[in-house]
Amino acid sequence: MSFRLIVPAVALSLLSMPAFAADAPAGDPVVARVNGKELHRSDVAAAQHGLPQQLRGLPLEQIYPMMIDQMVSAQLIVEAGRKEHLAEDAEVKQRLARLQDRVIEDVYLDHMVKKTATDEALHKSFERYLKEHPGQEEVSARHILVAKEDEAKSIIADLDKGGDFAKLAKEHSTDPSKENGGDLGWFSHDQMVPEFADAAFKLKKGDYTKTPVKSQFGYHVIKLNDRRQGKPPTFDEAKEELTSEIAHEIIGKKLVELKAAAKIETFSLDGSPLPPPDAAPAKDKK
Repeated sequence: MSFRLIVPAVALSLLSMPAFAADAPAGDPVVARVNGKELHRSDVAAAQHGLPQQLRGLPLEQIYPMMIDQMVSAQLIVEAGRKEHLAEDAEVKQRLARLQDRVIEDVYLDHMVKKTATDEALHKSFERYLKEHPGQEEVSARHILVAKEDEAKSIIADLDKGGDFAKLAKEHSTDPSKENGGDLGWFSHDQMVPEFADAAFKLKKGDYTKTPVKSQFGYHVIKLNDRRQGKPPTFDEAKEELTSEIAHEIIGKKLVELKAAAKIETFSLDGSPLPPPDAAPAKDKK
């Protein structure tokens, strides 16, 4: 059983953070001392980088008191463990060896990706990306959402008589957009539920749906304000996706190369040998 499970989630990454920096860079002030051992601002920043995604994006000032408390607690636990000579414990050494393997794997892949995913390579990928991902068509529309089909039909009848769409939206719609006369602004097809998007994109500028559009939210009456060709993503917006694609490609190629040069044997859970991945399945005897 691992007693780290009872430690607050924010502490999980802090407990496994590197030892405090021995030689902190200039301008890296001490933020705590634990029995004489210094904790620097750079240690806090490193610990923040290892936090879960929902906490990593928070301003450091907001989570700083909690992080300091957890990091001090972690150091005290480490000291207690060292006093019991756990650094020489077989389980500790085994876990460290596994951790070292994971760190080597991460650093190796990180170095390989950084070496390959240069700005030049990313910009070339971006040129291809723009051809494959042109700006999506977008529409600007208003809608009126009601619970019953008969209500929607009655609203369409009022529109047919010249009723003002924005006014009817404020009077009848159950959607928060009613405060803006039902205005939803600009959106692409994939930003709305299919039934709504299909109906909206079929309309001509200034037209409204002549029959209620049913979705999981209720019944909609939709009016198209305008349509336009959306702008493609910028390089900065696409950079993370491009880097991921390059990484996937080069890691895949490297693994093919490594597997081809390696002697690999795999076994079942009971220890019996498994056939090579490219071996043809044995034919059933008749």
